[in-house]
Amino acid sequence: MDRSTDWHSALYVGEVMHQRLRPSRHHLRYRLYHLLIDIDELPRLHQRLRCFSVDRFNLFSFHSRDHGDGSGRPLRPQIDARLRAAGLPTGGAIRLLTLPRLLGHVFNPLSVWFCHAPDGALTALIYEVNNTFGQRHSYLIPVADPHAAAIEQGIHKRLHVSPFNGMDMDYRFRVQAPAEAVSIDVKVHDAEGALLIARQHGRRRELGDAALLRVFFSHPLLTLKVVVAIHWEALRLWLKRVPVHTLPPAPEQDITVAPSGDAHHKPT
Repeated sequence: MDRSTDWHSALYVGEVMHQRLRPSRHHLRYRLYHLLIDIDELPRLHQRLRCFSVDRFNLFSFHSRDHGDGSGRPLRPQIDARLRAAGLPTGGAIRLLTLPRLLGHVFNPLSVWFCHAPDGALTALIYEVNNTFGQRHSYLIPVADPHAAAIEQGIHKRLHVSPFNGMDMDYRFRVQAPAEAVSIDVKVHDAEGALLIARQHGRRRELGDAALLRVFFSHPLLTLKVVVAIHWEALRLWLKRVPVHTLPPAPEQDITVAPSGDAHHKPT
């Protein structure tokens, strides 16, 4: 029997919070939801759900070209290749926490890949970052302790994201992997210390047509609101006279890989 409780893919409903600490304090909080997509379940999700499609227009949809190298090629081979290049095992579950397309539109500031070894152990996280200038960069960080209650990782910033943040910064992540709940905390540090704190969290719901229709009406036009909110908050920061940084060239490589020995490193 095809029961939704037997699936790893799920819907997570919660909120996102951003807090800037300097030079002017700034705070925002919005409701949102994410899909946790098990890559191997995509064909069956496409068949099972009426209002969700893969690489095809629908109320909700998932398009391969929105992730990875943007080519639209199958995603498992892409992620497996990145794991092999980092010296990590392949063949385990690969699950992606992301926003779906809504009526054909999506913008994902941050999607997170949870990559497992064949024995089920969580071996790496890939933080996939998009900016509003059409650029994408990923950070692959091996997991030092797959049994830890929370995964703590860090890496140097490589992709320009906000015109109000420079490039000489570090990310510090604290992640609770998807279960009954999921949370992703990101602290952005520069030479003076913490500059920005962001947190997104959600509670798990079964992924079905009824649940998708509920969030469609309870969070109307979510993906469009994400883009509008980004520009609205940017206007507020500009009015507060927060300094603006020019757009630097994109990184030559589309992924930064942290060495295994630095998987639990917190940049200073």
